[in-house]
Parts: sequence; structure tokens; C-alpha cells
Amino acid sequence: MEQVFWSVGAFIVALGLVVTFHEFGHFWVARRCGVKVLTFSIGFGTPLLKWRGKDGTQYQVAAIPLGGYVRMLDHEIDPVSDQEVPQSFRAKSVQQRFAVVVAGPMANFIFSIAALWLMLMIGMPAVKPVIGEITEGSIAADAGLTSGSVITAIDNRRVLDWQDVNLALVRRIGDAQTIVRVEEGGVERDIQVPLTRWNFNPETDSTIHSLGMDIYRPQTTSIIAAIAENSPAAAANLQVGDKIIAVNGTQTTNWEQIRELIGTLPNSEQQLVVERNGERLALNVRFGEQEGRGYLGVVAQQEPYPEHYLFTLQYGPVQALAGGVERTWNLVGLTLGMLKKLVTGDIGVNNLSGPVGIAQGAGEHASYGLVYFLSFLALISVSLGVLNLLPIPMLDGGHLLFYIIEWVRGKPVPERIQELSFRVGLLILVTLLMVTLFNDIGRLIS
Repeated sequence: MEQVFWSVGAFIVALGLVVTFHEFGHFWVARRCGVKVLTFSIGFGTPLLKWRGKDGTQYQVAAIPLGGYVRMLDHEIDPVSDQEVPQSFRAKSVQQRFAVVVAGPMANFIFSIAALWLMLMIGMPAVKPVIGEITEGSIAADAGLTSGSVITAIDNRRVLDWQDVNLALVRRIGDAQTIVRVEEGGVERDIQVPLTRWNFNPETDSTIHSLGMDIYRPQTTSIIAAIAENSPAAAANLQVGDKIIAVNGTQTTNWEQIRELIGTLPNSEQQLVVERNGERLALNVRFGEQEGRGYLGVVAQQEPYPEHYLFTLQYGPVQALAGGVERTWNLVGLTLGMLKKLVTGDIGVNNLSGPVGIAQGAGEHASYGLVYFLSFLALISVSLGVLNLLPIPMLDGGHLLFYIIEWVRGKPVPERIQELSFRVGLLILVTLLMVTLFNDIGRLIS
């Protein structure tokens, strides 16, 4: 339950920030164009908090934190005096209206750059993308990728850590191949990796593992690093620092062997032999059960990473700004690429996530720390900006399309056509929301 509240809280903060910046983009440009703003709202529905500014705008925070809006004066709807007509949004030129509408998505891209700039200024602990075990007969194995090599680029795009690798591979979902550049013994070479038999299911697997390769991790020892509360290990008085050397009379040499032995003994009382402070102790333990397998309730200690595998992704102000711009541009390209593949059928609608999926992602990234949450904010902000630029009525992109048509033909699109288009756009958005919610629920119960 605590995790649910954490995820919901992180979701509200994340969405609140990106929506506020989006709506502020509309608001700021509207004011610069001489448009009177009646309401600036974060959220929909009943206002929980509201106040009126010196500029006459009502600012409010509403009950439903799934968006926001800026309501501008419209002389064809609102009762206005002759003196107020020039302050009406609809009285402005098509170029000014275009600028007001496009400012929202542009603000999202600026917010992404700022979040990534701050992230790179603070510094993010990172691990070089060193390939671990390769699964025999997998795509990675058949392509010639080898354990211990370092991935340095994908499709001529430099990658620094596993997050970069994952984003680069996501970009290739539905494609026929990708080119992976690896470094082995100080020598770089390009490897063509065919993707025609790549079956990536985002609900159950990662892009990296689905290709048949693991992330390199230091060897796990047989020494206990942590013990869960109210677990079989706690009941048997196991201690942090104990080294497990035998399970049920079988001598053990590594953690994987220990896991497998315990897994075959659910709900049974067995003897564990541990080494503690140089002495051997025999302890009786009644293993629990989780998902049909034996359960002890301990976390094993890992050997440290080799120092040359670890680095901090951190830059000075100017280089961090350039990195924020580059990463935002890459996220825009990734989002557009995924949308294109969704339309062409190269990826399925089951890959889409809705509010529940976003909340889970927000909570997970927030739990890792500020720099990871900033990275998540950038991704959500770019996604919101790109989504709003789609030429779908009800979205900013739909309005922009009408303004382009108006600019070309010299007069507005007829109200009847606009109204019909908005209804179609609303139907599309409601359908999309239902699909994403269905996907989210499916992931929760699977």
C-alpha cells in the first residue's frame, strides 16, 4: 500500500509539473500577443484552490490531476465590451493564434531540456554497457556478440550506459536490423544484428534480455547482505555477514546453487551450515514458500564492480545544456518513431501505457533518486509535447492544422466542420485512453 501512495504522489508531481509548463507556454505567449486570459487551471473539475491575480486571471488547482487548461477571452462566446474585443483570442491574426497554440508543446520541450540539463549538472552514477552472459542460439549469439565486450554505439549513435542502449534498441522495434558497435581489447568493430525474429514483449521482458544477452553484473557471493523482517532467515537467527556453505547436507560453492537448492524445499525444515566469525554453525531453518518455491528471505552480497566499469555522467553548465538539447532531440525522434510504427502496425497497441503505467514509472524513478526522476520528467514532457502536436482535433495539433488551412484559404474553417472534427477527435482520445487503461489493468493482473 505504501508503494501505491508513493507512485500516486510521484505521478501527481510529475504530471503537475509538465502540465503546468505546457499551460504556462500557452499563457505566456497569449499575454505577449495581447490576449486576455480568464482562467489558468492545473487539473480539471472542481477547484480545490483558487485566487485572482492582479492581471484579472483566475488561477486554480482543480480536483482531477490529469491535465489542465488556459481559458482565453472569446468575444464570440463571452459577453465583452467593444474595448475588450481586441483582447479576444479569436480576434487575433492567424499567426498570433498559431504562436499561442504551439507554445504549449514548445514549453514541454524546453522543460525537458532544463530537466536533463539539471540532471547532467548534478551527475548520474552510471555503469558502462558491458555485455554479460549470452544465451546460446539467441539473436545476440547468432550475430556474434560476445560476453565481456562493451557496447559503444548503436546505429552510429554513441551510447554511454545501459539506459542509452535500451532507448536505442526501443527505437529499432519493428525494424529488420540494427548495427551494434562493440569494443573488445581496445578494438572497435560493427556487428550487424538481424531483428526479424526479435519477439520483444515489454510486459514481461527487457529489450536487452529479449535479444539473448544479459547486463554484466559482478558475481554474487554466498555471504548474506540483508535479511527480510519476519522471514524464515530471521526466525532462524541468521545474521548479516553469515556465509552459507551447506544446504540440507549439500556443500555449496556459489549463490546460484544455493538459490536452486532452497527453491526445491518449500515449507520444509532443513539444516543450514553457515560460517560466522570463522566458526561453522548448523542452524535449523523452516523454509517458506513463494510462488511454489522455497523461500529464505535473504539478499546475498555482490562483489564490487571493477572500478573502470563505473563512471559519473556529469558535465559543466555549457556541456550539460548541449547534452540536454541532444537528449531531448533524441527523445522527440524516438517518440515520433514509435508513433509511426504504431500507425504502420510494426508495433502493437499493447505497448501503450496509460495513467496507471505512468504512475508506476514515476514511483519507480522517484524511488531511485532525484536524477532518475528528472530523466523520467524529461521523457513524460517530451511525450506530452509530441502527442499534443498530432493533427487530431481537440489537441493543439488539430488547432494548428485548422490555422494552417485558414492561412492558406484566407478564411477560417467553417464552424460546422470544426465542431464535427472535435467530436471525432474526442472519440479518438477516449478510445486511446480506454486502450491504455485496458493495457495497464492487464499488466497489473498478469
